[in-house]
Amino acid sequence: MEDFRTLKILDRCQGLFEKMGVDYSILRKILKVKLMMDQRRVPTIFSQSSKKKKDNKKQETNGFIKSLWIYAFIGLFTIPFIVFGKNYMFQMSIVFGIVMFMVMTSMISDFSSVLLDVRDKNILHTKPINRKTISIAKFVHICIYLVLLTTSITAIPMIVGLFRHGIVFFIISIIGLILTNLLIVVFTALLYIFVLKFFDGEKLKDIINYVQIGLSLALMVGYQVLIRSFEIFDFDFVLHPHWWHIFIFPMWYAAPYEWIINGQSSMFYIVFSFLAILVPLIAFWIYLRLVPAFEKNLQKLSNQSKSKLIKRRGWKEWLLSCICRSKEERAFYRFTTLMMKHERDFKLKVYPSLGFSFIIPFIFIFTTMNHRGFNQAGSKSYLTIYFSMLIIPTVVMMLRYSGKYKGAWIFKTLPIKDYSLLFKGTLKAFLVKLYLPIYLVLAFIFIIIFGIKIVPDLIIILINSFLYTMISFLFLEKSIPFSESFETIGQSEGWKIFVLFIPIALLAGIHFVSLQVPIGIYINIVISFITSLFLWKIGLRKVQI
Repeated sequence: MEDFRTLKILDRCQGLFEKMGVDYSILRKILKVKLMMDQRRVPTIFSQSSKKKKDNKKQETNGFIKSLWIYAFIGLFTIPFIVFGKNYMFQMSIVFGIVMFMVMTSMISDFSSVLLDVRDKNILHTKPINRKTISIAKFVHICIYLVLLTTSITAIPMIVGLFRHGIVFFIISIIGLILTNLLIVVFTALLYIFVLKFFDGEKLKDIINYVQIGLSLALMVGYQVLIRSFEIFDFDFVLHPHWWHIFIFPMWYAAPYEWIINGQSSMFYIVFSFLAILVPLIAFWIYLRLVPAFEKNLQKLSNQSKSKLIKRRGWKEWLLSCICRSKEERAFYRFTTLMMKHERDFKLKVYPSLGFSFIIPFIFIFTTMNHRGFNQAGSKSYLTIYFSMLIIPTVVMMLRYSGKYKGAWIFKTLPIKDYSLLFKGTLKAFLVKLYLPIYLVLAFIFIIIFGIKIVPDLIIILINSFLYTMISFLFLEKSIPFSESFETIGQSEGWKIFVLFIPIALLAGIHFVSLQVPIGIYINIVISFITSLFLWKIGLRKVQI
């Protein structure tokens, strides 16, 4: 059996693990099995080629590793921040902000399920294995992927930085990136430990979802605060230290550059440099002490609360009959609603993105406020609400996946001749239950800011969101809703998601042009409504699965 290169590298740290009280030989075996299982999770894009090349051993490469080139491409955008100038506090704060954003987002969406996995408890806890060894194996398993992710983002920029700023810059960067990964994993684990301690049952699962949404929003807001912490003075970014900068973690990792390379010996940079080193190490020490309680409380995730009797209210039934005309469509609408409400993995992957779609329009509005102040009269900034539509293609794609996908066999046994009703009910459930609440809150706030005059614009945007949902559905691969495993999610449709951002720009552009004509706004409403109605009626007829 072929050994993994990552494990061979890990062997060099065997002494360190043994000093921590870990049985390294067992740890290595557990990691080997986990990595082998990861290899067998073949993404959709590679499933066809793997069937054709069964004898080719290279097909058993991890789908996550194959997707790293996308992160490497994103990492290229950090090179200008490293190359131009020696204002390290600004430049490296931005670079570490980008890296922390990417790694933390991946940690929340992809690896939270690994951290909260209770299957180890059933398999490994029945064996004579040290509990700390099991927990550290889980921790190292996540760290392996986060290190690969960080390396793919920063490898090329760091080499460029080596030639531009020298070996000291390179060494500080490597140490900073290691500590950043440690801080992210431990911080996430400690947060889950705190939540697990005070909640249990179904409420705990909901709280974890809310925590993940909150983390995603905090990342987005924190990144904006980071950029606005610097003022442009004489074509240079100037930082005026404040006490609240201590909560902007990327600054911790930028401070050592100013202290060691630029010789800035003020207390501000020294304190931040020590925080960058000490906080991850202390947090890791606390995590090791809390591991037994963490593993014990993980059992709460397996507890099932009593199911509540669902009361059907009259007005809701009337509203549903207006949204869905046929009984079959209403049945699929209810099914999708229940799946989106109770499917934990679905909520883990989708809900944080909903937070992004809510906050992005405000980020752009705040940017314009910096130039125009709070007086938004005559401004077209309300068109930023189109950014809330960015979530639509992602959720439409995710509606195919479920943690209980094997139950989809029921669709094949039912006498369903027209699957268009299934898709129509599913898409309507997504729009009503997930997208509309966000849109209505945004619309309400925008009316307060920009006035009642933007109501026709909000109507166009709402119609365009329905139109865009159908465009996304027709462009993406079709499959019975909730019939595929989350493990088959790959990068096969990642490029399609990016392509689907183009229609948003086109719809917003047409909207903007229509505002330049006296009655253009009302013509736009009529055309968008007819186009949307036509596409919803005709588009689903030819769908085949």
